[in-house]
Amino acid sequence: MHPLLDRDAIDVPPSAYLSAVGTVFAQFDQRTQDSGNVSFGVRIGAARYFVKTAGSASDTSGTLPHAARIALLRNAMTLSRCCRHAALTELLRVIESPDGPCLVYPWLDGELLGVPRAQRADPGSPFQRFRRLPAPTVARGLETIFDLHAHLARAGWTASDFYDGSLLYDFTANRMYVIDLDHYRTGPFVNEMGRMFGSARFMAPEEFRAGACIDERTTVFVMGRTALVLLGDGTLDASAFRGSAARLDVVARACDPAPSRRYSSVSAFYDAWRAAGPG
Repeated sequence: MHPLLDRDAIDVPPSAYLSAVGTVFAQFDQRTQDSGNVSFGVRIGAARYFVKTAGSASDTSGTLPHAARIALLRNAMTLSRCCRHAALTELLRVIESPDGPCLVYPWLDGELLGVPRAQRADPGSPFQRFRRLPAPTVARGLETIFDLHAHLARAGWTASDFYDGSLLYDFTANRMYVIDLDHYRTGPFVNEMGRMFGSARFMAPEEFRAGACIDERTTVFVMGRTALVLLGDGTLDASAFRGSAARLDVVARACDPAPSRRYSSVSAFYDAWRAAGPG
């Protein structure tokens, strides 16, 4: 019986269990993110796994209470089970614990593109190293992101809290992964927060307005911003954008402040991007 892949439930905290059945070689907690979630890299035999948990119920230091963190993990479970895509890592198992579900994924070789603001200009950071790759390579990474979000949108999912911290890139294999989609929601929904979770560099205007509709056109804006951040300098300055003028026009429409003037769907945006041609 495999201690992770054949287990449905444990009666001890995840950290204790993982330490007992394997070697914990990485831990991601309040030192790397502020949600309150705790994730682990664990080796069992020759295989490595990534295990995401809601952290301890006694930990109140995160931005979300424990019950909300559990709810988001269960949301991630639903998304993983209804959508398969090469950019999404497969959810291998869910193990229930006294602290909530433990989501078991294969460990991915790669580096997180999102870095703290103070490190963003560092030429040695994963963010800057990715942006310095040849423009066609960066464009292929973007197209993986666009294709995934077109797939998710067709399945009824709307992006929320997507930014470069959701991107894991394998520089050896030149492969892009998208991770941590816990906040994605099904169907259009109303912004009940005002300023929603996320990075302002990627967010649409309606993600700052209480009562605004968050829908597929919001995701279109976020995809356009992703292109500007990774293939340009985050602005619509043509001299900084490492793509064709036609593609910059596509991105400009995607990032229109008025949702009605954007592409009506992620698929329409992605089709226009491809029709604009390489370069």
